[in-house]
Amino acid sequence: MSRTLTRRRVALAVGSVSVGALLVSGCTSNTPAAPEEDAAGGVSADAGSGDAAAGGDNANDASGETVTIGFSAPAADHGWMAAITRAAQEKAAEYDDVELVVAEGTNDVNVQISQIETFINDGVDAIVLLPFDGAALTEVATQAMEAGITVVNVDREFSSPFAARTTVLGDNYGMGVSAGTYICERLGDNPDAVVAEIAGIDSLPLTQDRSQGFEDALSDCGLDVDNRVAADFTVQGGQEAAASLLQAAPEIDAIWNHDDDQGVGVLAAIDQAGRDEFFMVGGAGSANVMREIQEGGSVVEATVIYPSTQAADGIALARLIEQNKDLGDLVSSTVPREVQLYAPVVTADNVEQYLPTAFES
Repeated sequence: MSRTLTRRRVALAVGSVSVGALLVSGCTSNTPAAPEEDAAGGVSADAGSGDAAAGGDNANDASGETVTIGFSAPAADHGWMAAITRAAQEKAAEYDDVELVVAEGTNDVNVQISQIETFINDGVDAIVLLPFDGAALTEVATQAMEAGITVVNVDREFSSPFAARTTVLGDNYGMGVSAGTYICERLGDNPDAVVAEIAGIDSLPLTQDRSQGFEDALSDCGLDVDNRVAADFTVQGGQEAAASLLQAAPEIDAIWNHDDDQGVGVLAAIDQAGRDEFFMVGGAGSANVMREIQEGGSVVEATVIYPSTQAADGIALARLIEQNKDLGDLVSSTVPREVQLYAPVVTADNVEQYLPTAFES
């Protein structure tokens, strides 16, 4: 959806925001910092540097028309989710031509809908939205697009292609594939190896995708999931699910835990049970799990990245779209409709590369 850019600044002060103070003080406008490499495989700070396509012309880095971006995400009640919002704010702060308006994190769908309605009424240029529920936020996101506002959908997809200009996704199926492939490399010569899985919330499509990818990868080397339990992405849920698993399975060779936040509880249950005959692969890529890997001596050998940089990438892409710029390393002259980030495996061999961008559980 194209439209003429206008310089629309949103002056939102603390205490004067509508919809019951849904928006916290979130306008930021700063001098750009030096670009850094995004170790998690996302779009880097200079996502449109143009070096490859324009022979060193950094036109996309140059300050342009001011872009006001509204940002909304669920409550930061989870280490990964807290990192999502923090990274988005840090990314916006790198640009002197971006004004970021951050809505207070919420797990109430109706509140989040109201936040987007406020952004529409205030006339922001773009909205970067990680919806608590993609289907529930589809209608209001579509309204924003119809109002000429660029919407960048993050992580949890809308149910209509008309609701967003661009979508930034992690690779849930790929996480399962990466975890299963690593376990195959370690145990593939032992067809009797016992593999266990501690999933997240089973009703979520992302959990189903992770489990399917894991199953598919294991089957490729003749292994399968012998014991499986589901938790709820919380420390307490992880501890309870792991305790149940360990009681049901007297011998295990490998465990894949879908989520490093719930992994704090998983490791507590393992320690309490005094079990160490297996190795474990984590999921998402938290700093505490990476430190376990780095220090050695833990059952945790690896973790699979689910980038907490997705919203930061959304900020960078919204800026490029609004300023009619592109991804400089691509031949195509527009920002893609979808960007899916890779799910690499972090081990002791490469943990130094990924630790700087990891989130704290």
